[in-house]
Amino acid sequence: MSLSIVIVNWNSKDYLRNCLQSIRRTCDGLDPQIIVVDGGSFDGCDKMLAKEFAEVEFIQSKDNIGFGRSNNLGFTRVAGEMVLLLNPDTELGEGSLQTLILALEQDLDCGMVGARLLNSDGSLQESSIHPLPTPLNTALDSDWLRRRWWARQGPRFPGPSVAVEAVSGACMLMRSETFRRVGGFSPQYFMYAEDMDLCLKVHRAGLKILHVANAQVLHHGGGSSQTQFSKFSSIMIREALYVYMRLNHGFFAAASYRCLQGISATLRIALLAPLWILGSGQARQARKVSIHKWWVVLRWCLGMEQWSKERFGCSKSSRNGIAEMEKPGQDTTKPSIV
Repeated sequence: MSLSIVIVNWNSKDYLRNCLQSIRRTCDGLDPQIIVVDGGSFDGCDKMLAKEFAEVEFIQSKDNIGFGRSNNLGFTRVAGEMVLLLNPDTELGEGSLQTLILALEQDLDCGMVGARLLNSDGSLQESSIHPLPTPLNTALDSDWLRRRWWARQGPRFPGPSVAVEAVSGACMLMRSETFRRVGGFSPQYFMYAEDMDLCLKVHRAGLKILHVANAQVLHHGGGSSQTQFSKFSSIMIREALYVYMRLNHGFFAAASYRCLQGISATLRIALLAPLWILGSGQARQARKVSIHKWWVVLRWCLGMEQWSKERFGCSKSSRNGIAEMEKPGQDTTKPSIV
């Protein structure tokens, strides 16, 4: 099968260079079509690509239209029978892409495959796989529970492919027809949760998702977003998951999500406050940051914090995001698309 790779860039030019170099190193014989979409960051990646990666097709969005819609925009240029959706802050391991392709080709009931993601130091990145979000599991989410979940269900060592509920949007391989069939990324999302939404749509199409543990991909993380506490990110994550619940499970699930987030935030603040008061040094500072984060979440649950609410509405331009996928021959740089 022929292959296309879509990479969305946002202020990640240096990561993007390393990502493209890893594709060159590891994709001998595949000759993939590579499409890079810059989501309105104008960070100079166009000049870097023209100088160092002439084979790459470049699309400049005049606005920051978000991760999902930028991928949809890139997909309008896809010519391959398979499409790899790849973050700019990733580097493909030797043979990883070939392993992903083989896993997808061998199973006609498979709609998507994801790689085993590694941190910059080579350690396991537990975000390689996820349970699909529910009001309860998002309220209970924590590093400790995530590690316990991996211990029970996650393949801790490279081995055979396993069926999972969801894989990370940092590295997703699909048949192009499957991506088109499920409608691509839902345009109601600006950032966060759009990969979980896509995984759910694949399941609802009657197809399974595989985590291919033998395909290893380095995912540096933080290339396009902050890794430390950010008020903006904390709220946007909750906004996105609220949209996910409302779109996929209805108003009651969305309301339950907001309510359970509020209860979770209140309990966490109550538990962290005495530990912060009695603590010292770095541990005390870390708890202070956590309390601040959960205070912001609690305020969001009470309707006192909102960010970019219009991003989640179905504006005319947002609705065009999926409709344009049906017109692969058109000029995708037209302002009406972005």
